[in-house]
Amino acid sequence: MTTETTIEQEPAGGSVDAATDEQLIALLVDRARGEGLKLTGEGGLLQQLTKRVLESALEGEITDHVGYDKHDPAGKGTGNSRNGTRAKTVLTDVGPVEVRVPRDVAGTFEPQIVRKRQRRLSGVDELVLSLSARGLTHGEIAAHLAEVYGAEVSKQTISTITDKVVDGMAEWQNRPLDSVYPVVFIDAINVKIRDGKVANRPVYLAMAVTVDGHRDILGLWAGDGGEGAKHWLHVLTELKNRGVADVLMLVCDGLKGLPEAVEAVWPRTIVQTCVIHLLRNSFRYAARQDWEKIAKALKPVYTAPTEDAATERFLEFAEAWGRKYPAIVKLWENAWAEFVPFLAFDVEIRKVICSTNAIESVNARIRKAVRARGHFPNEQAALKCVYMALMSLDPTGNGRRRWTMRWKAPLNAFQIAFEGRLTPANH
Repeated sequence: MTTETTIEQEPAGGSVDAATDEQLIALLVDRARGEGLKLTGEGGLLQQLTKRVLESALEGEITDHVGYDKHDPAGKGTGNSRNGTRAKTVLTDVGPVEVRVPRDVAGTFEPQIVRKRQRRLSGVDELVLSLSARGLTHGEIAAHLAEVYGAEVSKQTISTITDKVVDGMAEWQNRPLDSVYPVVFIDAINVKIRDGKVANRPVYLAMAVTVDGHRDILGLWAGDGGEGAKHWLHVLTELKNRGVADVLMLVCDGLKGLPEAVEAVWPRTIVQTCVIHLLRNSFRYAARQDWEKIAKALKPVYTAPTEDAATERFLEFAEAWGRKYPAIVKLWENAWAEFVPFLAFDVEIRKVICSTNAIESVNARIRKAVRARGHFPNEQAALKCVYMALMSLDPTGNGRRRWTMRWKAPLNAFQIAFEGRLTPANH
């Protein structure tokens, strides 16, 4: 009976604590209303609470440092003591807050909750980085902070905050990678960079699917428009040096020099041209009123059951449209060697390698952030913007879960088609 009584009393104590917290909150809110205080905004209840919490934490730090409580006689003759406070304004999540920072006579006190020369709490930096990753310019972020939090933050300060990601970007770009990937997608985003004059420059993104079906961005590289085998050999060698020993298939948009570089680094890798990009490039040579007809005529080519059947369908297309649009025929002829590989595989593999749609959702987020900037002063600024956009992808993790489920069937097909090259024991 005694034991049962004890068990029943423990949650009761927890309920009392919860009730006490609620009563305290209600008391503070009622007091604020009685004094005419706003909950948020300058001079509001949240700012005052933040001030008290920070100052209480600082008081605890100085007590630990000098070794005695405030006004405690035990502090006499210890060789160091409190030496008043100094006012300091810090930017917080609820706006600017003025706090009194304690000092000591010896000048050895180093506060941690609000460090020396620190003008912003970490939450503000995270807010700025989040807004920047979502495509807001530095001017727009400054205006947002002024409007919502009543805080005046210069564009230079915002630039300083976002520059902090550069070290993280370098570490991310050089991190070790998996030994094998079923598929690697390579695509480009054009950005405007002012290098003497504003010009379009490609930023290349490599995205892989892991053997567990997860999406992994392998890296970013800025191009100068003159990419060839030498450029891609450097990029792929970097990936190999970071641990990538094998890639089953690499999907791209007919990048110049890429097939030769892939063969040099991973001789067994199959290079596949993105069919969707091939279709888009075909439409560039055709009048808009013919787009639907051309798409319908080309569909039997890329849905053919075998390479021989695809060749027959393409000859039929060339006979029907070659005279009017010879450039389209030439485009497909030049890309044929990298177009046909996926026709030899299971339909599940075809679904994921015949296009770079898997990377399009990533590119959409990047384009949104890039367009908001207009142009960048240099290559590093452009890469920083793209990197922050990538780091803000899928914050809830729902996209990752859906992605993984969609890839289960293709991964099984890859395991069979590539004779166990995905088995970790082989690497």
